[in-house]
Amino acid sequence: MTALINLDKAKKRTFEIIQIGNQTDVPSLAFDILIVFVILLNIVITFCQTFAGLARYETLLQTAELITIVIFTVEYILRLWTAQYLYPEAEKGVAKLKFLFSFYGIVDLLTILPYFLPFVFPSGAVAFRMFRVVRILRLFRINAKYDAFHVITSVLKEKRGQLAYSIFLVLVLMMASSLCMYGLEHEAQPEHFSNAFSGIWWSVSTLLTVGYGDIYPITVGGQAMAIVIAFLGVGMVAIPTGIISAGFVEYYTRIKDGTVTSLDADFVTLEITLEHPFIGLALEQVALPQGLYVATVLRDEEVLIPRRELKVQAGDVLVLGSMCHVRIEASLEEVAIEREHPWIGIRIRDLDISRRSHVIMLKRGNRNIQPQGDSRIREGDVVLIYHR
Repeated sequence: MTALINLDKAKKRTFEIIQIGNQTDVPSLAFDILIVFVILLNIVITFCQTFAGLARYETLLQTAELITIVIFTVEYILRLWTAQYLYPEAEKGVAKLKFLFSFYGIVDLLTILPYFLPFVFPSGAVAFRMFRVVRILRLFRINAKYDAFHVITSVLKEKRGQLAYSIFLVLVLMMASSLCMYGLEHEAQPEHFSNAFSGIWWSVSTLLTVGYGDIYPITVGGQAMAIVIAFLGVGMVAIPTGIISAGFVEYYTRIKDGTVTSLDADFVTLEITLEHPFIGLALEQVALPQGLYVATVLRDEEVLIPRRELKVQAGDVLVLGSMCHVRIEASLEEVAIEREHPWIGIRIRDLDISRRSHVIMLKRGNRNIQPQGDSRIREGDVVLIYHR
Protein backbone atom coordinates (compact mmCIF):
# COMPACT_ATOMS: atom_id res chain seq x y z
CA MET A 1 0.00 0.00 0.00
CA THR A 2 2.81 2.38 0.93
CA ALA A 3 4.58 1.53 -2.34
CA LEU A 4 1.44 2.44 -4.31
CA ILE A 5 1.09 5.75 -2.48
CA ASN A 6 4.73 6.59 -3.15
CA LEU A 7 4.32 5.63 -6.81
CA ASP A 8 1.27 7.88 -7.09
CA LYS A 9 3.19 10.77 -5.52
CA ALA A 10 6.08 10.16 -7.90
CA LYS A 11 3.69 10.18 -10.85
CA LYS A 12 2.11 13.46 -9.72
CA ARG A 13 5.52 15.02 -9.22
CA THR A 14 6.61 13.83 -12.66
CA PHE A 15 3.51 15.41 -14.18
CA GLU A 16 4.27 18.72 -12.47
CA ILE A 17 7.84 18.69 -13.78
CA ILE A 18 7.09 17.83 -17.41
CA GLN A 19 4.24 20.34 -17.70
CA ILE A 20 5.45 23.42 -19.57
CA GLY A 21 5.55 26.74 -17.82
CA ASN A 22 5.85 26.40 -14.04
CA GLN A 23 8.63 28.92 -13.54
CA THR A 24 8.41 28.80 -9.75
CA ASP A 25 9.38 25.11 -9.76
CA VAL A 26 13.13 24.80 -10.42
CA PRO A 27 13.06 21.18 -11.71
CA SER A 28 10.12 22.00 -14.00
CA LEU A 29 11.85 25.11 -15.31
CA ALA A 30 15.07 23.14 -15.89
CA PHE A 31 13.12 20.46 -17.77
CA ASP A 32 11.46 23.11 -19.96
CA ILE A 33 14.83 24.63 -20.83
CA LEU A 34 16.26 21.18 -21.60
CA ILE A 35 13.37 20.28 -23.92
CA VAL A 36 13.59 23.62 -25.75
CA PHE A 37 17.32 23.10 -26.24
CA VAL A 38 16.83 19.51 -27.45
CA ILE A 39 14.08 20.53 -29.91
CA LEU A 40 16.24 23.27 -31.41
CA LEU A 41 19.28 20.98 -31.50
CA ASN A 42 17.30 18.25 -33.26
CA ILE A 43 16.06 20.70 -35.88
CA VAL A 44 19.59 22.03 -36.47
CA ILE A 45 20.86 18.44 -36.87
CA THR A 46 18.09 17.69 -39.37
CA PHE A 47 19.16 20.69 -41.46
CA CYS A 48 22.87 19.90 -41.18
CA GLN A 49 22.34 16.35 -42.45
CA THR A 50 21.17 17.76 -45.79
CA PHE A 51 24.56 19.43 -46.49
CA ALA A 52 26.99 17.22 -48.44
CA GLY A 53 29.92 19.29 -47.13
CA LEU A 54 29.19 18.12 -43.58
CA ALA A 55 29.37 14.42 -44.47
CA ARG A 56 32.61 14.03 -42.49
CA TYR A 57 30.66 14.94 -39.34
CA GLU A 58 27.95 12.36 -40.07
CA THR A 59 28.92 10.14 -37.13
CA LEU A 60 28.79 13.08 -34.71
CA LEU A 61 25.45 14.24 -36.11
CA GLN A 62 23.96 10.75 -35.90
CA THR A 63 25.12 10.38 -32.29
CA ALA A 64 23.65 13.76 -31.34
CA GLU A 65 20.39 12.88 -33.12
CA LEU A 66 20.20 9.57 -31.24
CA ILE A 67 20.59 11.40 -27.92
CA THR A 68 17.78 13.84 -28.79
CA ILE A 69 15.51 10.99 -29.93
CA VAL A 70 16.14 9.11 -26.67
CA ILE A 71 15.16 12.24 -24.71
CA PHE A 72 12.03 12.68 -26.85
CA THR A 73 11.13 9.01 -26.33
CA VAL A 74 11.53 9.25 -22.55
CA GLU A 75 9.44 12.43 -22.50
CA TYR A 76 6.73 10.76 -24.60
CA ILE A 77 6.60 7.76 -22.27
CA LEU A 78 6.38 10.04 -19.22
CA ARG A 79 3.57 12.08 -20.75
CA LEU A 80 1.68 8.89 -21.57
CA TRP A 81 2.31 7.58 -18.04
CA THR A 82 0.96 10.76 -16.40
CA ALA A 83 -1.94 11.33 -18.86
CA GLN A 84 -4.49 10.74 -16.08
CA TYR A 85 -3.50 14.09 -14.53
CA LEU A 86 -3.76 15.87 -17.87
CA TYR A 87 -7.30 14.54 -18.31
CA PRO A 88 -8.47 14.12 -14.68
CA GLU A 89 -12.12 13.75 -15.71
CA ALA A 90 -11.34 10.54 -17.66
CA GLU A 91 -10.37 7.06 -16.49
CA LYS A 92 -6.70 6.05 -16.73
CA GLY A 93 -7.06 4.05 -19.94
CA VAL A 94 -9.28 6.67 -21.58
CA ALA A 95 -6.86 9.44 -20.53
CA LYS A 96 -3.98 7.63 -22.24
CA LEU A 97 -6.04 7.23 -25.41
CA LYS A 98 -7.00 10.92 -25.35
CA PHE A 99 -3.34 11.87 -25.13
CA LEU A 100 -2.37 9.42 -27.90
CA PHE A 101 -4.89 10.98 -30.30
CA SER A 102 -4.42 14.60 -29.19
CA PHE A 103 -2.55 17.03 -31.43
CA TYR A 104 0.58 17.10 -29.26
CA GLY A 105 0.39 13.34 -28.67
CA ILE A 106 0.46 12.69 -32.42
CA VAL A 107 3.23 15.26 -32.96
CA ASP A 108 5.33 13.69 -30.19
CA LEU A 109 4.83 10.21 -31.69
CA LEU A 110 5.66 11.34 -35.23
CA THR A 111 8.77 13.02 -33.86
CA ILE A 112 10.34 9.73 -32.80
CA LEU A 113 8.81 7.25 -35.29
CA PRO A 114 10.82 8.38 -38.37
CA TYR A 115 14.01 7.45 -36.54
CA PHE A 116 12.96 3.91 -35.56
CA LEU A 117 10.83 2.85 -38.56
CA PRO A 118 13.76 2.47 -41.03
CA PHE A 119 15.16 -0.27 -38.76
CA VAL A 120 11.88 -2.18 -39.15
CA PHE A 121 11.17 -1.27 -42.79
CA PRO A 122 14.55 -0.53 -44.48
CA SER A 123 13.00 -0.15 -47.92
CA GLY A 124 10.99 2.87 -46.80
CA ALA A 125 13.87 4.76 -45.18
CA VAL A 126 13.71 7.67 -47.64
CA ALA A 127 9.96 8.10 -47.20
CA PHE A 128 10.23 7.93 -43.40
CA ARG A 129 12.90 10.66 -43.37
CA MET A 130 10.35 13.03 -44.91
CA PHE A 131 8.28 12.77 -41.72
CA ARG A 132 11.10 14.37 -39.74
CA VAL A 133 9.66 17.73 -40.73
CA VAL A 134 6.96 17.04 -38.10
CA ARG A 135 9.59 17.71 -35.43
CA ILE A 136 9.32 21.41 -36.23
CA LEU A 137 5.72 21.27 -34.95
CA ARG A 138 7.10 20.62 -31.46
CA LEU A 139 7.92 24.32 -31.37
CA PHE A 140 4.16 24.87 -31.00
CA ARG A 141 4.38 23.19 -27.60
CA ILE A 142 6.77 25.98 -26.55
CA ASN A 143 4.58 28.77 -27.94
CA ALA A 144 1.29 27.33 -26.68
CA LYS A 145 1.83 28.73 -23.18
CA TYR A 146 2.11 32.31 -24.40
CA ASP A 147 -0.98 34.45 -24.75
CA ALA A 148 0.28 36.01 -28.01
CA PHE A 149 0.06 32.56 -29.60
CA HIS A 150 -3.53 32.17 -28.37
CA VAL A 151 -4.45 35.56 -29.83
CA ILE A 152 -3.47 34.32 -33.31
CA THR A 153 -5.33 31.03 -32.97
CA SER A 154 -8.38 32.79 -31.51
CA VAL A 155 -8.58 35.22 -34.42
CA LEU A 156 -8.18 32.42 -36.99
CA LYS A 157 -10.83 30.34 -35.21
CA GLU A 158 -13.21 33.29 -34.98
CA LYS A 159 -12.80 34.15 -38.68
CA ARG A 160 -12.67 30.58 -39.97
CA GLY A 161 -16.02 30.92 -41.77
CA GLN A 162 -14.97 33.99 -43.78
CA LEU A 163 -11.54 32.51 -44.49
CA ALA A 164 -13.06 29.24 -45.73
CA TYR A 165 -15.42 31.15 -48.04
CA SER A 166 -12.58 33.29 -49.44
CA ILE A 167 -10.58 30.12 -50.16
CA PHE A 168 -13.67 28.66 -51.86
CA LEU A 169 -13.87 31.76 -54.10
CA VAL A 170 -10.21 31.32 -55.06
CA LEU A 171 -10.83 27.66 -55.97
CA VAL A 172 -13.88 28.55 -58.08
CA LEU A 173 -11.98 31.30 -59.89
CA MET A 174 -9.04 28.96 -60.43
CA MET A 175 -11.22 26.28 -62.04
CA ALA A 176 -13.07 28.84 -64.18
CA SER A 177 -9.84 30.45 -65.42
CA SER A 178 -8.40 27.02 -66.23
CA LEU A 179 -11.44 26.12 -68.36
CA CYS A 180 -11.40 29.49 -70.14
CA MET A 181 -7.70 29.29 -70.90
CA TYR A 182 -8.05 25.76 -72.23
CA GLY A 183 -10.71 26.94 -74.67
CA LEU A 184 -8.59 29.86 -75.87
CA GLU A 185 -5.14 28.24 -75.98
CA HIS A 186 -5.68 24.53 -76.75
CA GLU A 187 -5.36 24.83 -80.50
CA ALA A 188 -2.40 27.24 -80.35
CA GLN A 189 -0.29 25.20 -77.87
CA PRO A 190 -1.81 21.75 -77.24
CA GLU A 191 1.39 20.57 -75.52
CA HIS A 192 0.78 23.03 -72.63
CA PHE A 193 -3.04 23.11 -72.59
CA SER A 194 -3.88 19.51 -73.51
CA ASN A 195 -6.99 19.40 -71.29
CA ALA A 196 -8.93 21.50 -68.82
CA PHE A 197 -6.83 20.41 -65.85
CA SER A 198 -3.55 21.26 -67.57
CA GLY A 199 -4.36 24.94 -67.05
CA ILE A 200 -4.51 24.51 -63.25
CA TRP A 201 -0.80 25.22 -62.83
CA TRP A 202 -1.06 28.36 -64.92
CA SER A 203 -4.16 29.56 -63.07
CA VAL A 204 -2.54 28.99 -59.66
CA SER A 205 0.65 30.87 -60.57
CA THR A 206 -1.40 33.72 -62.07
CA LEU A 207 -4.07 34.02 -59.37
CA LEU A 208 -1.47 33.97 -56.60
CA THR A 209 0.59 36.59 -58.50
CA VAL A 210 3.64 34.30 -58.70
CA GLY A 211 3.89 34.16 -62.49
CA TYR A 212 6.65 31.59 -63.07
CA GLY A 213 6.42 32.06 -66.86
CA ASP A 214 6.83 28.39 -67.80
CA ILE A 215 3.27 28.33 -69.18
CA TYR A 216 1.74 31.46 -70.67
CA PRO A 217 -0.89 32.38 -73.30
CA ILE A 218 0.20 33.33 -76.81
CA THR A 219 -3.16 34.15 -78.42
CA VAL A 220 -4.76 37.58 -78.18
CA GLY A 221 -7.82 36.17 -76.42
CA GLY A 222 -5.66 34.19 -73.99
CA GLN A 223 -3.54 37.22 -73.15
CA ALA A 224 -6.65 39.37 -72.56
CA MET A 225 -8.04 36.66 -70.28
CA ALA A 226 -4.69 36.51 -68.42
CA ILE A 227 -4.85 40.25 -67.73
CA VAL A 228 -8.34 39.90 -66.22
CA ILE A 229 -7.34 36.88 -64.14
CA ALA A 230 -4.20 38.65 -62.87
CA PHE A 231 -6.23 41.63 -61.63
CA LEU A 232 -8.80 39.34 -60.01
CA GLY A 233 -5.98 37.36 -58.40
CA VAL A 234 -4.67 40.44 -56.60
CA GLY A 235 -8.11 40.97 -55.07
CA MET A 236 -8.58 37.32 -54.15
CA VAL A 237 -5.26 37.20 -52.30
CA ALA A 238 -6.05 40.46 -50.48
CA ILE A 239 -9.38 39.17 -49.11
CA PRO A 240 -7.96 36.66 -46.56
CA THR A 241 -5.34 39.22 -45.51
CA GLY A 242 -8.04 41.81 -44.87
CA ILE A 243 -10.18 39.33 -42.93
CA ILE A 244 -7.30 38.39 -40.62
CA SER A 245 -6.26 42.05 -40.13
CA ALA A 246 -9.84 43.01 -39.27
CA GLY A 247 -9.98 40.10 -36.83
CA PHE A 248 -6.94 41.38 -34.93
CA VAL A 249 -8.36 44.91 -34.82
CA GLU A 250 -11.69 43.63 -33.46
CA TYR A 251 -9.94 41.42 -30.91
CA TYR A 252 -7.83 44.20 -29.42
CA THR A 253 -10.69 46.68 -29.61
CA ARG A 254 -12.73 44.40 -27.35
CA ILE A 255 -9.83 44.27 -24.90
CA LYS A 256 -9.36 48.05 -25.01
CA ASP A 257 -13.06 48.70 -24.41
CA GLY A 258 -12.93 46.60 -21.24
CA THR A 259 -14.94 43.55 -20.32
CA VAL A 260 -15.99 44.55 -16.78
CA THR A 261 -18.73 47.13 -16.52
CA SER A 262 -18.69 47.77 -12.77
CA LEU A 263 -16.01 49.82 -11.04
CA ASP A 264 -16.89 48.27 -7.68
CA ALA A 265 -15.87 44.68 -8.41
CA ASP A 266 -14.05 42.71 -5.71
CA PHE A 267 -11.47 40.02 -6.42
CA VAL A 268 -10.15 36.82 -4.89
CA THR A 269 -7.82 34.13 -6.21
CA LEU A 270 -8.46 30.44 -6.70
CA GLU A 271 -5.38 28.22 -7.00
CA ILE A 272 -5.77 25.16 -9.22
CA THR A 273 -4.09 22.18 -7.56
CA LEU A 274 -3.46 18.80 -9.20
CA GLU A 275 -6.68 17.31 -7.84
CA HIS A 276 -8.87 20.31 -8.71
CA PRO A 277 -11.98 19.41 -10.79
CA PHE A 278 -11.53 22.49 -13.02
CA ILE A 279 -8.35 21.06 -14.65
CA GLY A 280 -8.90 20.44 -18.35
CA LEU A 281 -12.12 22.45 -18.51
CA ALA A 282 -12.56 25.45 -20.77
CA LEU A 283 -13.49 28.62 -18.87
CA GLU A 284 -16.98 28.50 -20.38
CA GLN A 285 -17.42 25.09 -18.74
CA VAL A 286 -16.29 26.21 -15.27
CA ALA A 287 -19.26 26.32 -12.89
CA LEU A 288 -18.96 29.36 -10.61
CA PRO A 289 -21.41 30.67 -8.01
CA GLN A 290 -23.84 33.30 -9.25
CA GLY A 291 -22.25 36.73 -9.34
CA LEU A 292 -18.68 35.49 -9.83
CA TYR A 293 -16.69 35.63 -13.06
CA VAL A 294 -13.10 34.90 -14.10
CA ALA A 295 -11.40 38.29 -14.37
CA THR A 296 -8.03 36.94 -15.49
CA VAL A 297 -5.86 33.82 -15.38
CA LEU A 298 -2.37 33.89 -13.87
CA ARG A 299 -0.12 31.23 -15.39
CA ASP A 300 3.40 31.54 -13.98
CA GLU A 301 4.61 34.99 -15.04
CA GLU A 302 1.91 35.38 -17.71
CA VAL A 303 -1.41 37.19 -17.28
CA LEU A 304 -3.82 35.52 -19.71
CA ILE A 305 -7.01 36.91 -21.15
CA PRO A 306 -9.97 34.83 -19.87
CA ARG A 307 -11.20 33.65 -23.24
CA ARG A 308 -14.10 31.20 -23.20
CA GLU A 309 -12.05 28.42 -24.85
CA LEU A 310 -8.99 28.85 -22.58
CA LYS A 311 -8.45 25.57 -20.71
CA VAL A 312 -7.57 25.50 -17.02
CA GLN A 313 -4.24 23.85 -16.18
CA ALA A 314 -2.72 22.60 -12.95
CA GLY A 315 -0.84 25.44 -11.29
CA ASP A 316 -3.08 28.19 -12.72
CA VAL A 317 -4.42 30.92 -10.47
CA LEU A 318 -7.91 32.15 -11.37
CA VAL A 319 -8.62 35.71 -10.31
CA LEU A 320 -12.35 35.73 -9.59
CA GLY A 321 -14.33 38.95 -9.62
CA SER A 322 -17.57 39.52 -7.75
CA MET A 323 -20.37 41.68 -9.08
CA CYS A 324 -22.33 41.06 -5.88
CA HIS A 325 -22.79 43.46 -2.99
CA VAL A 326 -21.11 40.94 -0.67
CA ARG A 327 -17.44 41.80 -0.49
CA ILE A 328 -14.77 39.14 -0.99
CA GLU A 329 -11.76 39.50 1.26
CA ALA A 330 -8.64 40.09 -0.83
CA SER A 331 -5.41 42.05 -0.56
CA LEU A 332 -5.85 44.71 -3.23
CA GLU A 333 -4.04 47.97 -3.78
CA GLU A 334 -4.99 50.85 -6.04
CA VAL A 335 -2.15 53.02 -7.32
CA ALA A 336 -3.19 56.36 -8.82
CA ILE A 337 -0.85 57.40 -11.64
CA GLU A 338 -0.53 61.14 -11.25
CA ARG A 339 1.71 63.57 -13.09
CA GLU A 340 5.44 62.70 -12.94
CA HIS A 341 4.70 59.24 -11.52
CA PRO A 342 7.68 56.95 -12.33
CA TRP A 343 5.38 54.30 -13.82
CA ILE A 344 4.12 56.54 -16.67
CA GLY A 345 5.05 54.97 -20.00
CA ILE A 346 6.26 51.73 -18.37
CA ARG A 347 5.00 48.38 -19.66
CA ILE A 348 3.15 46.14 -17.20
CA ARG A 349 5.77 43.39 -17.41
CA ASP A 350 8.56 45.88 -16.58
CA LEU A 351 7.03 47.18 -13.34
CA ASP A 352 9.27 46.87 -10.29
CA ILE A 353 6.81 45.04 -8.03
CA SER A 354 6.96 41.87 -5.97
CA ARG A 355 6.82 38.56 -7.85
CA ARG A 356 3.82 37.69 -5.67
CA SER A 357 1.97 40.79 -6.87
CA HIS A 358 0.02 41.00 -10.09
CA VAL A 359 -1.59 43.85 -11.98
CA ILE A 360 -5.09 42.56 -12.65
CA MET A 361 -6.77 45.67 -14.01
CA LEU A 362 -6.23 49.21 -15.27
CA LYS A 363 -8.91 51.82 -14.63
CA ARG A 364 -8.72 54.38 -17.42
CA GLY A 365 -11.44 56.99 -17.30
CA ASN A 366 -14.77 55.18 -17.09
CA ARG A 367 -13.36 51.96 -18.54
CA ASN A 368 -11.74 48.93 -16.95
CA ILE A 369 -8.99 47.41 -19.09
CA GLN A 370 -7.55 43.94 -18.72
CA PRO A 371 -3.77 44.43 -18.74
CA GLN A 372 -1.41 42.76 -21.20
CA GLY A 373 2.33 42.39 -20.68
CA ASP A 374 2.94 45.09 -23.32
CA SER A 375 0.26 47.47 -21.98
CA ARG A 376 1.80 50.82 -21.06
CA ILE A 377 0.62 52.85 -18.10
CA ARG A 378 -0.62 56.37 -18.79
CA GLU A 379 -1.04 59.44 -16.65
CA GLY A 380 -4.45 59.36 -14.97
CA ASP A 381 -4.66 55.57 -14.83
CA VAL A 382 -5.51 53.68 -11.66
CA VAL A 383 -3.53 50.44 -11.40
CA LEU A 384 -5.26 47.65 -9.45
CA ILE A 385 -2.67 45.30 -7.92
CA TYR A 386 -3.44 42.01 -6.24
CA HIS A 387 -0.96 40.92 -3.52
CA ARG A 388 -0.76 37.15 -2.92
